Amino acid sequence: MLAGGALLALVGGSAAIARSSAKTDAPQRGGTLTLVGSGDVDHLDTSSIYSGVTYTIERAFTRQLVTYPASGTTTMPSNLVPDIATTVPTVANGGVTNGGKTYTYHLKNGVQWNTSPARQVSAADVVRGIELLCNPASPTGAPGYYESTIVGMQAWCAKFLKVKPTAAAIEAFVSSHKLAGVKATGPTTVVFHLTRAASDFNNIMSLPFSSPAPAEYLSRVPDSADFRSHTISDGPYAIQTYRPNNQIVLVRNPAWKAATDHVRKAYVDEIKITEGQTSQAVQQQLQAGTADMEWDSNVPPQSLPALHARHDPNLDIYESGSLDPYMVFNFQSPNAGHATSKLGVRQAVEYAVDKAGVIQVNGGPLLNAVQNQVITPGSAGYAPFDPYPSAGGRGNAAKARQLLAKAGASGVTLKLMYDDVDPDPQIAQVIQASLAKAGIKVELHQVPQDALYGKYMVTPSDAKSGSWDLALVDWGPDWFGNNGRTTIQPLLDGSTYGPGSSDYGDYNSKAETRLINAALAASSSSAANKAWAAADRQAMRDAAIVPIDVHKHAVYHASKVHNWFIDPYSRVGDVTNVWLSH
Repeated sequence: MLAGGALLALVGGSAAIARSSAKTDAPQRGGTLTLVGSGDVDHLDTSSIYSGVTYTIERAFTRQLVTYPASGTTTMPSNLVPDIATTVPTVANGGVTNGGKTYTYHLKNGVQWNTSPARQVSAADVVRGIELLCNPASPTGAPGYYESTIVGMQAWCAKFLKVKPTAAAIEAFVSSHKLAGVKATGPTTVVFHLTRAASDFNNIMSLPFSSPAPAEYLSRVPDSADFRSHTISDGPYAIQTYRPNNQIVLVRNPAWKAATDHVRKAYVDEIKITEGQTSQAVQQQLQAGTADMEWDSNVPPQSLPALHARHDPNLDIYESGSLDPYMVFNFQSPNAGHATSKLGVRQAVEYAVDKAGVIQVNGGPLLNAVQNQVITPGSAGYAPFDPYPSAGGRGNAAKARQLLAKAGASGVTLKLMYDDVDPDPQIAQVIQASLAKAGIKVELHQVPQDALYGKYMVTPSDAKSGSWDLALVDWGPDWFGNNGRTTIQPLLDGSTYGPGSSDYGDYNSKAETRLINAALAASSSSAANKAWAAADRQAMRDAAIVPIDVHKHAVYHASKVHNWFIDPYSRVGDVTNVWLSH
């Protein structure tokens, strides 16, 4: 998940979490929860939201069939619980049948859209949400999860993506075509037919992508300005105000019934997000108590040592399993004689990057460790290796120069795109300086965070135009526990490249795709892990991406915020469960 959730284990400030969860103070209802930060959402359509920033509010205005609960322990949950569904389907309860190839979900009565009048979320809404994942205007960033599991999904997406990106054309396609693998067999019963058994299918259904979609969404272009002004909620809050790059306000959804939702307590009356601020300004407001929570930033590196040294109870540091950052190559770029499509050039960049230097500006060793492969520690298939070694992770400029000369690319110039949220501008400068030592000139191209992920990285035409050669991005596994497919497949399966894809630069290797398919088809977790590890090694032989740093996240909240739990997807506090002392 870009800038998103991961396998989490709280450290450093974890004692504060344990104490807060053990408080006997009665929760106080009401008040306005204020979040402050820099940038905007990537999307507001559940089909395409793929940012931890947007996940913060998505948990408040959307619901899924199953989800992860808020947890009072120092580790994030890997156990799924029912959300809209009455139960999590299993073989034992009859929800998983046909040798693991059929999943049946029954929906709770009383889960409602905030339409006028309010109405029940139906099985047809669940089907529609899956159908719209491959809409041509704003498709999902992880199509592989669905195309590799649901019967007919791959063919559905191939046809749907060719439709004109207008509301009329999208509605006409959905109305005249049927997705074979997803059926509403009753008003509140939906059945999924899989191409093969997938033990992680419930995890896929927990993804915010898998949210139901009301019929009204067919009348608007997905994620357009018109759409963003008319979102519909089935969660405890609804978006009242959305002003791009300025402010978002959520208020209580009167159609939400607490009796149907055991995950979100919804203590506060209003959630207000103010954008356009630096991470340092955010930190100052949180410590002063004039704001409550971070929106899209973490604790500034310069503030962290003092907070950690005094054991500030409002500071939490947790392991995210995130590649944060890593660098992606644009295999489509025509720049410098298609330099980034040459293996020797990519391998030279692998050797040249000063990962230790990046760590210093990214919060230091307290938050970071050098990462040399795609799969991060704690994730399924992790088997450590270092294909491009350098002393202390400082880079090997001499080796990089040799590879460039051999590739006939000495003196090459590459465009590096990155976002404007600290410390990414400083990280970009470290990369520029380290590549310069190897004879690679780097042109820096800074863009807003929402544009990096909402426009440039997911738009193939931008890649093909050469607007970037390298991009500084981040990624975390999309779910917990049985998560083997959550990094390799979305980032490296070139067979799903297209609008919205998280294989941003179009790395496309037949050998890699074979290994991915072998992992997905494996009959045991050990066999799957072996295939994922092999896929990891293949990707690094191909220099598909440049892993730099596995990152822990430092998160801070104001003293008046209680019942503080890290949201499994947003990597900040769960806005649907905190309460404020008045």
